[in-house]
Amino acid sequence: MDQGIIRRKLSGAALLPVATAGAERAWPLALARVARTRLDLAVDCGPVRAERLSLTELLDLPPERGLIALLEGPRGGTGVLMLAPEVLAALIEAQTMGRVRNHPLPPRRPTRTDAALVADLIDAALAALEEALQTEEDLVWTDGFRYASFLEEPRPLALLLEDAPYKVLRCDCDLGGQRQGTAILALPAEGHGRRPHRAIPATPPDESAAEALFTAKLAAEVLSSQVELMAVLGSLRLPLSAALSLRPGEILPLGAAAIEAVLMIGQDGRPIASGKLGQQRGVRAVRLADLAQKPLPPVTQPAQPNEPARNVTAIEPAAPQKRRAAG
Repeated sequence: MDQGIIRRKLSGAALLPVATAGAERAWPLALARVARTRLDLAVDCGPVRAERLSLTELLDLPPERGLIALLEGPRGGTGVLMLAPEVLAALIEAQTMGRVRNHPLPPRRPTRTDAALVADLIDAALAALEEALQTEEDLVWTDGFRYASFLEEPRPLALLLEDAPYKVLRCDCDLGGQRQGTAILALPAEGHGRRPHRAIPATPPDESAAEALFTAKLAAEVLSSQVELMAVLGSLRLPLSAALSLRPGEILPLGAAAIEAVLMIGQDGRPIASGKLGQQRGVRAVRLADLAQKPLPPVTQPAQPNEPARNVTAIEPAAPQKRRAAG
């Protein structure tokens, strides 16, 4: 077989575009998607040039009079997005005038107002990049970065960026067929983001973990429930007939009732704690003490024969030893 034919076929194959994956594929799609949905602007980005550069090499990339946007990421990571003046102008014109013009650009540096106009677009593009990489390895170094600030000139980059390798994505963009420029995304190569979801196999929790979780949730529900307590100053037993015949002005002897011997009783009638009646910031309060130190005062009057007895509880005595029945 003619060797020249083989060489020509191989050389032709070498010119075919190489299929890209990961961030190289997702980044131009993210830019185009955000421009289309937010600005109704058609953006066509050429092939992405992916590189791994040192900080010194990265400092040679900023386009003249381009926008330099600092990006803040997880664990204090810092990246940078550089937009050529043509790209910045097209994005601003699409927002402010609804179309991209092709008149020559004035030679000026980007301003804080320019950066504010494109900050949301930058965040949206970075979020779209994350969404596209949810199950890919490149999520490790692209995840979590958002717009932080901008620089008027590239010189401070040497101080603001960490002296470490960076992954750089460069692509040439055509915006609305009117302006062409370059967009450069540079993020720390080691990555500070989370691992892709497929890299973390989901493992069902064991029974002990499930039981512990149930116990914790149950305890939280129980401890947040409302409980009603009653502060009892003294107790008196009366026949039901005597209790029903009480009239305003009658005096009921409470015997050993005292403000130093207040008993806290739960809804089931069981004593919970004891204490002393007092005030806290102008509001009546009970200072709790040990239950064993403040036992329930004895009943001051026995029930009469052949009569059912009921407990009558006094809450606020009018005098240390007596209380008038309320009307």
